[in-house]
Amino acid sequence: MKYTFLKHLALGVAATGMLVGCGSGSAIVSPPIENIDQMPLKTQELTEYEKQNWKDLDLIADTIPGMSVNKAYEEILKDRKGKDVIVAVIDSGVDTEHEDLDDVLWVNEDEIPGNGKDDDNNGYIDDVHGWNFLGDIVEENLEYERILRDKDRLPADMVAKAQKEYDEKLASAEKEKAFYEGILQQVRAVDAILEKSTGKEDYTDEDVKAITKDDQETQQAAMFYNRLRANGLESLDDAEEQVTTLINESAALLNGEKLKTNFRKDILNDDPYVWDTGVYGNNEYAGPDPEKADAFHGTHVAGIIAAERDNDKGVNGVADHAKIMVLRAVSSADEYDKDVAKAIRYAADNGAKVINTSFGKYHSTNPEWVWDAIKYAASKDVLIVNAAGNEGTDTDTTQVYPQDQELAGAEISSNFLTVGALNFTYGSDLPATFSNYGKSSVDVFAPGVAIYSTAPLNEYRNASGTSMASPAVAGVAAVIRSYFPKLTAAQVKQVIMDSGLTTQARVNLGGGEQGEFKAFQDATVSGKMANLYNALILASKM
Repeated sequence: MKYTFLKHLALGVAATGMLVGCGSGSAIVSPPIENIDQMPLKTQELTEYEKQNWKDLDLIADTIPGMSVNKAYEEILKDRKGKDVIVAVIDSGVDTEHEDLDDVLWVNEDEIPGNGKDDDNNGYIDDVHGWNFLGDIVEENLEYERILRDKDRLPADMVAKAQKEYDEKLASAEKEKAFYEGILQQVRAVDAILEKSTGKEDYTDEDVKAITKDDQETQQAAMFYNRLRANGLESLDDAEEQVTTLINESAALLNGEKLKTNFRKDILNDDPYVWDTGVYGNNEYAGPDPEKADAFHGTHVAGIIAAERDNDKGVNGVADHAKIMVLRAVSSADEYDKDVAKAIRYAADNGAKVINTSFGKYHSTNPEWVWDAIKYAASKDVLIVNAAGNEGTDTDTTQVYPQDQELAGAEISSNFLTVGALNFTYGSDLPATFSNYGKSSVDVFAPGVAIYSTAPLNEYRNASGTSMASPAVAGVAAVIRSYFPKLTAAQVKQVIMDSGLTTQARVNLGGGEQGEFKAFQDATVSGKMANLYNALILASKM
């Protein structure tokens, strides 16, 4: 699911046509629908502050569809005291030494750090901040590739579905590889133009804005750069790296490399199709890379939820009393059902009240393990907040995993909240072009484009995806559970869905010219955009 956002981005880049060288605190204040829709659209460019904090801003005050986080702290929470809430982040790992995260980590008080013993007898040795279920695995295969590799061990209908996708992808791989190579040429050409125009090898947004040349080539290069930045990429180097990833993926598919590798067996020595194999993995929370590059995704997600507030560093997380439990279970490709299920159970058994799951896939060998884990978490009063996915797909008709229902069928529990991604532009482009949606399967939307948050080694970066929208809502859930601890997981889910802002606008679903215009209410169960300010008011009434 990670790479599909890159594909949407590449298509968006191609669409630029760049061809170089080739209220009140006593009641719910959600105003009537018609009032929101009469709000003036944001026409001027966002300021640097707005770019880095738009998820926290207020639609009415700022004409930006944020979650009114700042308003909530200023008007509702300033004289209140909350209790700590453990939020489990099941992801690619977290840089636990980051300056904006080191004081918001969950600490297993029953474990003595570094003594090589399982002090609390839970089976995990030295699990001070959580657990790494992947051990030293970084690279992995997509699920359909693993299914074909292990087809002798799996049901025939599952193998047939995987074979169908493999054949389709193989048929288009050569064309996709050529397309991404063209995009890569454009990125490099634009980089050369901007280096020459700015006189700098490492130019900034301000440097690009200050370019005085008005020839068409230079202006198109600047537009190309600004489009990438608006989609959350840090630089053209970042774009080159990500497009190169897509090229390499296509090449690996063409040469059959992905059907031969077995990282799980070679590195972790664990059988993913057998549940009861004992404990595996380690407590390396950022993974094996000393530069912690593989932990970017999880570090970014953790910062959105709980980066230390008002410490004059980097960013403010949504929740001020969240303690991050690190559960590494997401590699560079698709996660394993076994790891996800065990991570959910670990979180539920060790006191988490919110779990964030910013990942997903479209094939699953053992979905029953994850469904049982979701129900187990419900029995422990744990709310799971889940990313909807980044393919611009209606998940009422295309099954995605994890999920608490099959397509548009009945939900298996009341503790699972799925989140789509919003853009910072209010109006018809409100849903992010890449965001999945579903009248039955996606519960609410939240900010997910160009979200500024923590990155490994004390850095801060933008990123886009429903992976960013989900932790924004997980942060809202953590605030509610902190200040209103008597509310159950199911009640917190309902508060978030009922208290959001809505709109009558018809919006573009699926992205770009290929998208379909529908009412925003048809994109989600609640028809709402998550809003912390309103959620706290509704929670106080319950």
